Amino acid sequence: MTELEDLKHRLESRGLIVEFVTDLEVLTSLSASLQHEGRLRVVIACGGDGTVAEVVNRVGEQVPVTVYPMGTANLLAGYLGIPRDAASMTRLIAEEGVVTRLDAGRANGRLFLLMVSCGFDADVVRRLHTRRRGRHITYFTWAQPIIEAMRSYTYPALRVTCTPPGGVEPTSQRTHWAFAVNLPVYAAGLSVAPEARADDGHLHVCTFHGGSLWHGIKHVGHVLLRRHKRLHEYKCEVAIQVRIEADEPVPYQLDGDPGGMLPLDIEMLPGRVTLLVPPAAVHRHDLTILQTQAQGVPPR
Repeated sequence: MTELEDLKHRLESRGLIVEFVTDLEVLTSLSASLQHEGRLRVVIACGGDGTVAEVVNRVGEQVPVTVYPMGTANLLAGYLGIPRDAASMTRLIAEEGVVTRLDAGRANGRLFLLMVSCGFDADVVRRLHTRRRGRHITYFTWAQPIIEAMRSYTYPALRVTCTPPGGVEPTSQRTHWAFAVNLPVYAAGLSVAPEARADDGHLHVCTFHGGSLWHGIKHVGHVLLRRHKRLHEYKCEVAIQVRIEADEPVPYQLDGDPGGMLPLDIEMLPGRVTLLVPPAAVHRHDLTILQTQAQGVPPR
């Protein structure tokens, strides 16, 4: 019995009906239909952060989504404290889980949950997916794209314009590496904006100035040591809208997947995504409970 077959068997033993869906068009239509009929408990995104992003882009904002972490990168699952365990996932869906809402960003029309970045790391992501050719990604798979980017990425200048909340006038700056952060998580345990919250209604736009490999190594080192806020090349501001441009082709990435090339228009969508999460995640991140899974009705 495979891992997903085990999960299906456990859920069905609780009296739930489970359907495996791999066609995204079918997912969109089926989730909308079942939600309208009041029969949809949750959509489970089985995979990594890219899979979760694909799912939330395909289902309505009222459709509850949870994640069964099976990919190389499972930053959202880690943030929410969801283990890769069929028994725990069954308890989450059948009795323990709570429904909450998290903010999402929309970049050139596509939703993201974690972050958007433009710069060296986005170039690495682009190179990785160009070489992937259907192969499963492991941590070792990243080595060659990183080396290639270190040899050839030129750190083009970026123009970043941020619209802060509250009707404040937009600000503009020139920089070389930019992040629009929704959740305070990134690969290898790094966080360029540890103060970011999942439901605060705005993005943390973090930038690093310096157009060379040496600057890139310096910036990553300071992030690893959690000392990057001391850098005079670092800047962070909150925004509800962001525009990023460049005079030459510069890639961007969304939640670890390639997004395309600049220019990029980003907007914050407060409470856009409905998620089923463990109770501990609600308490840890001070999230609002919309509904309990055990009762199926809002808590008193």
